[in-house]
Amino acid sequence: MTVGRSYELAEALLGESLPKRWEHTKGVAACARRLGPLFGDQSEFLEAAAVLHDIGYAPPLVVTGFHPLDGARHLRTLDAVDDRAVRLVANHSFALLEAEERGLRAELADEFPLLDDPLLVDALVYCDMTTTPDGGRTTSEERVGEILGRYGKDSVVGRFIRRAAPGIHESVGRVRAVANELGVVL
Repeated sequence: MTVGRSYELAEALLGESLPKRWEHTKGVAACARRLGPLFGDQSEFLEAAAVLHDIGYAPPLVVTGFHPLDGARHLRTLDAVDDRAVRLVANHSFALLEAEERGLRAELADEFPLLDDPLLVDALVYCDMTTTPDGGRTTSEERVGEILGRYGKDSVVGRFIRRAAPGIHESVGRVRAVANELGVVL
């Protein structure tokens, strides 16, 4: 699926029903564009996955209530979506840990194996976890704190984000290190 078509799909699913989520999504995609120089010919792939990463929140797509799984299942039904993009959306931002909290780990892992491209996986974590709910820029530490504040530390999301936080910060650090190495300003 082209980047343009990805934006059209995400906006159609999120723009009116979940405008704040749409703002976050646009911020994540803008971050992916900034990372473009790190990925060369895969930069558009990363941006497309970034703009699609939260479509599973769209009310017509909610089946399990776990947005990475619901979004990936929808994307899998569309002919123009690359399987790698579907797998990246399904597994974005340490989704396997949240899936485990929800009793869905086996389902997610069986249907959508992890993408075997650690830097692309880290890049989507970086973009998602350094973007505020309103689409602004933030640090991964502030983002994790915001998520804990919004959901509560003992909620499913709160338990997940506390478990995922070290990995999130490591992913962000790896992306920053590659960017620094290549002279890319984030």
